[in-house]
Amino acid sequence: MKVRPEDSLKIENIVASAKVTDYLDLPEIASKIPGAEYNKKRFPGVVLRMQDPKIAALVFGSGKVVLTGAKSIDSLSKGLEILGNKLRDLNIAIPKKLDYKIQNIVTSADLATPINLNKIAVGFNLDKIEYEPEQFPGLVYRLDTPKVVVLLFGSGKLIITGGKVPEDAKKAVVKILSDLRSLGLV
Repeated sequence: MKVRPEDSLKIENIVASAKVTDYLDLPEIASKIPGAEYNKKRFPGVVLRMQDPKIAALVFGSGKVVLTGAKSIDSLSKGLEILGNKLRDLNIAIPKKLDYKIQNIVTSADLATPINLNKIAVGFNLDKIEYEPEQFPGLVYRLDTPKVVVLLFGSGKLIITGGKVPEDAKKAVVKILSDLRSLGLV
């Protein structure tokens, strides 16, 4: 049985931000948390890499944190909880319940058939696409609903970026399939 493109979706990366406190002493955090990376000349924050889930936390002196590398909403929540516990272990006042805001979800999908990007470039709304094969091998398609950017490749593979909830990617794939069918391209 053939997999439907909207069922081939796979979250590749979730980037989220959180405010955990009003101030963090980065040199202290870097010296007390094993494996923490801090080089102020190269990057203004402490990088903490977690293995389970495999997430990197970028921790800033302002008390803001960026989590990247999560492959699911659950792993994002778990990663933020682990980070909160590491900071609490240093006697830093961190709220028990930490909230994050998703900034970007990057998802891949597969149409399971090659597509002709030249025909798509001619058929799609030109205001919404960029296609310069000598610069980049994919066609960039900007959707308004959901507000995401989709990279289409001749192989039929897609990358959807800019989503705020996992459902955005599914809606984008359904929309693209509909557009391609209306042009007779799949």
